[in-house]
Amino acid sequence: MSSLSIFFIFVIVIAILFLAINFIFAPHNPYQEKYSIFECGFHSFLGQNRSQFTIKFFIYGLIFLLLDLEILLIYPFGVSGYANDLYGLIIILGFIVIVTIGFVYELGKNALKIESKQSLIEKNNNSIKIYTF
Repeated sequence: MSSLSIFFIFVIVIAILFLAINFIFAPHNPYQEKYSIFECGFHSFLGQNRSQFTIKFFIYGLIFLLLDLEILLIYPFGVSGYANDLYGLIIILGFIVIVTIGFVYELGKNALKIESKQSLIEKNNNSIKIYTF
Protein backbone atom coordinates (compact mmCIF):
# COMPACT_ATOMS: atom_id res chain seq x y z
CA MET A 1 0.00 0.00 0.00
CA SER A 2 1.41 3.39 -0.97
CA SER A 3 1.72 6.32 1.35
CA LEU A 4 -0.88 8.29 -0.64
CA SER A 5 -3.55 5.62 -0.14
CA ILE A 6 -2.69 5.43 3.57
CA PHE A 7 -3.08 9.21 3.74
CA PHE A 8 -6.55 9.07 2.10
CA ILE A 9 -7.69 6.32 4.47
CA PHE A 10 -6.34 8.29 7.44
CA VAL A 11 -8.21 11.44 6.36
CA ILE A 12 -11.50 9.54 5.92
CA VAL A 13 -11.13 7.85 9.34
CA ILE A 14 -10.37 11.18 11.06
CA ALA A 15 -13.36 12.88 9.36
CA ILE A 16 -15.75 10.11 10.41
CA LEU A 17 -14.31 10.12 13.93
CA PHE A 18 -14.77 13.89 14.32
CA LEU A 19 -18.35 13.71 13.00
CA ALA A 20 -19.18 10.90 15.42
CA ILE A 21 -17.69 12.82 18.36
CA ASN A 22 -19.72 15.88 17.35
CA PHE A 23 -23.00 13.94 17.13
CA ILE A 24 -22.39 12.21 20.46
CA PHE A 25 -21.19 15.11 22.63
CA ALA A 26 -22.76 18.23 21.04
CA PRO A 27 -25.85 19.51 22.87
CA HIS A 28 -29.07 19.24 20.89
CA ASN A 29 -31.40 22.03 21.96
CA PRO A 30 -33.85 22.94 19.15
CA TYR A 31 -36.39 25.73 19.56
CA GLN A 32 -38.64 27.79 17.29
CA GLU A 33 -36.29 30.77 16.91
CA LYS A 34 -33.44 28.52 15.84
CA TYR A 35 -35.47 27.04 12.99
CA SER A 36 -36.92 30.35 11.78
CA ILE A 37 -35.69 31.85 8.51
CA PHE A 38 -32.92 34.38 9.02
CA GLU A 39 -31.16 36.01 6.09
CA CYS A 40 -28.58 38.79 6.03
CA GLY A 41 -29.37 40.05 9.51
CA PHE A 42 -33.11 40.40 8.94
CA HIS A 43 -35.95 38.09 9.86
CA SER A 44 -38.06 37.33 6.84
CA PHE A 45 -41.75 38.04 6.93
CA LEU A 46 -44.46 36.11 5.16
CA GLY A 47 -43.68 36.37 1.46
CA GLN A 48 -41.31 39.31 1.91
CA ASN A 49 -37.95 37.62 2.13
CA ARG A 50 -36.60 39.18 -1.07
CA SER A 51 -36.10 42.84 -1.83
CA GLN A 52 -35.16 44.48 -5.09
CA PHE A 53 -31.96 46.39 -5.54
CA THR A 54 -30.61 48.23 -8.52
CA ILE A 55 -28.53 46.78 -11.32
CA LYS A 56 -25.71 49.17 -10.37
CA PHE A 57 -24.54 46.72 -7.72
CA PHE A 58 -24.04 44.09 -10.42
CA ILE A 59 -22.10 46.64 -12.48
CA TYR A 60 -19.75 47.20 -9.55
CA GLY A 61 -19.27 43.45 -9.27
CA LEU A 62 -18.53 43.10 -12.97
CA ILE A 63 -16.02 45.95 -12.89
CA PHE A 64 -14.30 44.37 -9.90
CA LEU A 65 -14.19 41.08 -11.79
CA LEU A 66 -12.68 42.73 -14.88
CA LEU A 67 -10.02 44.56 -12.89
CA ASP A 68 -9.27 41.40 -10.95
CA LEU A 69 -8.82 39.49 -14.21
CA GLU A 70 -6.59 42.28 -15.48
CA ILE A 71 -4.30 41.80 -12.50
CA LEU A 72 -4.37 38.07 -13.06
CA LEU A 73 -3.33 38.50 -16.70
CA ILE A 74 -0.56 41.00 -15.87
CA TYR A 75 0.92 38.90 -13.04
CA PRO A 76 2.87 36.46 -15.26
CA PHE A 77 4.55 39.40 -17.01
CA GLY A 78 5.67 40.82 -13.67
CA VAL A 79 6.95 37.46 -12.43
CA SER A 80 8.92 36.61 -15.57
CA GLY A 81 10.32 40.06 -16.21
CA TYR A 82 13.77 38.77 -17.09
CA ALA A 83 12.41 36.75 -20.04
CA ASN A 84 10.27 39.54 -21.48
CA ASP A 85 11.71 42.19 -23.70
CA LEU A 86 10.30 45.28 -25.38
CA TYR A 87 7.62 43.28 -27.24
CA GLY A 88 6.11 41.97 -23.97
CA LEU A 89 6.13 45.46 -22.48
CA ILE A 90 4.29 46.89 -25.50
CA ILE A 91 1.65 44.14 -25.32
CA ILE A 92 1.04 44.70 -21.60
CA LEU A 93 0.90 48.49 -21.99
CA GLY A 94 -1.59 48.11 -24.85
CA PHE A 95 -3.75 45.85 -22.69
CA ILE A 96 -3.64 48.34 -19.80
CA VAL A 97 -4.51 51.22 -22.13
CA ILE A 98 -7.56 49.36 -23.52
CA VAL A 99 -8.85 48.54 -20.03
CA THR A 100 -8.19 52.11 -18.83
CA ILE A 101 -10.09 53.58 -21.80
CA GLY A 102 -13.06 51.36 -20.94
CA PHE A 103 -12.92 52.43 -17.30
CA VAL A 104 -12.76 56.14 -18.22
CA TYR A 105 -15.73 55.62 -20.56
CA GLU A 106 -17.72 54.09 -17.69
CA LEU A 107 -16.82 57.03 -15.46
CA GLY A 108 -17.86 59.45 -18.20
CA LYS A 109 -21.28 57.77 -18.59
CA ASN A 110 -21.80 57.84 -14.79
CA ALA A 111 -22.21 54.07 -14.78
CA LEU A 112 -20.61 53.89 -11.35
CA LYS A 113 -22.80 56.51 -9.68
CA ILE A 114 -25.42 55.12 -7.33
CA GLU A 115 -28.15 57.52 -6.29
CA SER A 116 -28.58 57.74 -2.56
CA LYS A 117 -31.90 57.11 -0.87
CA GLN A 118 -31.03 59.67 1.76
CA SER A 119 -32.02 63.27 1.17
CA LEU A 120 -32.11 66.48 3.14
CA ILE A 121 -35.04 68.78 2.47
CA GLU A 122 -34.52 72.42 3.35
CA LYS A 123 -37.50 74.79 3.32
CA ASN A 124 -36.94 78.54 3.10
CA ASN A 125 -39.36 81.33 2.14
CA ASN A 126 -41.39 79.56 -0.55
CA SER A 127 -38.40 77.58 -1.88
CA ILE A 128 -37.49 73.97 -1.32
CA LYS A 129 -33.97 72.63 -1.76
CA ILE A 130 -33.32 68.89 -1.81
CA TYR A 131 -29.80 67.66 -1.13
CA THR A 132 -28.96 64.03 -1.74
CA PHE A 133 -25.97 62.33 -0.21
